[in-house]
Amino acid sequence: MCLFQSTARRLLSQVHCGLKASSSKKLKFCLEMARPSSNMADFREVFAKAKHIAIITGAGVSAESGVPTFRGAGGFWRKWQAQELATPGAFARNPSRVWEFYHYRREVMLSKHPNPAHIAIAECEKRLSKQGRSVVVITQNIDELHRKAGTKHLLEIHGSLFKTRCTSCGNVAANYKSPICPALAGKGAPDPDTEDAAIPVEDLPLCEEDGCNGLLRPHVVWFGEALDPGVLTAVEKELDICDLCLVVGTSSVVYPAAMFAPQVSARGVPVAEFNMETTPATNRFRFHFPGPCGTTLPPALARHETEIIS
Repeated sequence: MCLFQSTARRLLSQVHCGLKASSSKKLKFCLEMARPSSNMADFREVFAKAKHIAIITGAGVSAESGVPTFRGAGGFWRKWQAQELATPGAFARNPSRVWEFYHYRREVMLSKHPNPAHIAIAECEKRLSKQGRSVVVITQNIDELHRKAGTKHLLEIHGSLFKTRCTSCGNVAANYKSPICPALAGKGAPDPDTEDAAIPVEDLPLCEEDGCNGLLRPHVVWFGEALDPGVLTAVEKELDICDLCLVVGTSSVVYPAAMFAPQVSARGVPVAEFNMETTPATNRFRFHFPGPCGTTLPPALARHETEIIS
């Protein structure tokens, strides 16, 4: 919690900069700071000097790979939205329905591939590591497309579709089975007229640890659950040392991730937003590049002319 408390303090310290201005010159300065630049050449100069780059990604990156977001109008699976299924209560009441939903999502993801934005990030990480520079990806996505693209330094703050956690012993394990269990084969159709499969608990995914056999759940963070404190500690360390931050394909409205980039900006570190449109946090950042991430990000992260490749 200390991460978010310190973030809140930092944010509050800069929220009212315009109110403190005692002259038109100070007011003009604050208004100018509220207009982020879209000058790619200026961003590239900052990028060329950065030693520790943090890249925060959201659903907008995966949407370009054809991944359903289940957000906003029309974001339904059958007659439910994700927030009605991705909760501990929903799983307790009807684990079969929740597993059908996640089985559908897993099967969809097995047919999806990283897009140019994922690939640009992974290639940038690989290239800069040879120069003694670091790139970390802090993602809200659970689809593992960054991993598929080749990203190594990855912090998945909301978990993964391809990991399970036992509700009895707590064991977390990678799981890429398709289907994840025989009873879910052919199930999970999103059509609103599809009836629930009503699979008995004993036929749902079960723990394979010796002597356990407990019911497995997706290892993802559900609505109403706290993020893993170990992952948050790792995120805080990366944000504290980064000297450049990119916010890619995220609406900056889902907390606590929405606080990460403003926290970095509050200590004077350049932040660049790559998104289809502006967000509530845009005016706190130095740069904003509108458009599809798969189009704007590759040239932003390409090799700079000053880079020395050994």
